[in-house]
Amino acid sequence: MTLTLPPRVTDRAFARLAEIAELTGAQKALRIAVEGGGCSGFQYDIRLDDPAVDDLVLEKDGQKVLIDGISLPFLANATIDFTDELIGARFVVENPNATASCGCGTSFSI
Repeated sequence: MTLTLPPRVTDRAFARLAEIAELTGAQKALRIAVEGGGCSGFQYDIRLDDPAVDDLVLEKDGQKVLIDGISLPFLANATIDFTDELIGARFVVENPNATASCGCGTSFSI
């Protein structure tokens, strides 16, 4: 039996959120949501947002990552990270629940 855990957020992702807050002067949380659509069936919606009442809030050093109750089962045991590569810098989700994903990195299937 596999233990279902909430997503984990890396220190690098929290550090990037802190940098964004410092640059913009606004303290926003990072929302990770799963929506229907995309080329593989589901897609991630990753944006800065304010917390809602039913959100799971993952917090470190005053930085917050938000996940709504509908998206949470799709993100069980996932890792939320920030990458800065030659092709660009972005928040990414490493999702063990995804059976296939698209080259864009934001679309997946279960």
